Amino acid sequence: MNLFDLTGKVALVTGGAHSIGFALGVGLARAGATVCFNCSSEASRQRGIAAYKEAGVDVHGYVADVTDEKAVQEMVAAIEKEVGVIDILVNNAGVIKRIPMTDMSVEDFSKVIDVDLIAPFIVSKAVIPGMVKKGHGKIINICSMMSELGRETVSAYAAAKGGLKMLTKNICSEFGGANIQCNGIGPGYIATQQTAPLREKQPDGSRHPFDQFIISKTPAGRWGETEDLVGPTVFLASDASNFVNGHILYVDGGILAYIGKQP
Repeated sequence: MNLFDLTGKVALVTGGAHSIGFALGVGLARAGATVCFNCSSEASRQRGIAAYKEAGVDVHGYVADVTDEKAVQEMVAAIEKEVGVIDILVNNAGVIKRIPMTDMSVEDFSKVIDVDLIAPFIVSKAVIPGMVKKGHGKIINICSMMSELGRETVSAYAAAKGGLKMLTKNICSEFGGANIQCNGIGPGYIATQQTAPLREKQPDGSRHPFDQFIISKTPAGRWGETEDLVGPTVFLASDASNFVNGHILYVDGGILAYIGKQP
């Protein structure tokens, strides 16, 4: 099982202070990596460090706006100086705005594109030179089923995640020869604090309508847990995936494979 051992590797997880990013940071650390996480405020950094400590994990936290190229370059330089050259990058930071397309402002659309697509470009661009010099690297982009599917109210998110899928393939194409593997993970519907209201029982004890919808569309018959994403992330961060490149691994309980039940 040494193929999955990340001992001696330095990992950076953007948006790693809570939710999916936190779970991935803990998973990488438990696989042996030295984990750095990024967040947007000092308060979030402090909460993240406390959460990792409670989970028994030592981490390094950094504050930087991932849409600001200069701030990202300074963060990466600080990590290289204080921790080491980054071996593993997880582009996890993201935002979604659920607004009907014709009601959505250009500013809101651009904000989603900036965080979900341009930021992964900026952070990847900052870490790739160090990976090239080191002779290896792993970049994992957190894509989405919306890399493949559309849905009402998520035009900006779907556009960004579709673009991130293609950025993943292009990084593979451009830097595969430098022994850098860039792959994506496409989570399905994951049970997080943010999605909790969509899973609350109704006053009559029935499922929330959206919860019913997701369960009916998922062959696994449940929402995913953040821990369901840890194994795929460790795999894509490890030597076990050294000949896997430009691939999007959908961790969705089978939604993309399923047409749904006949009414």
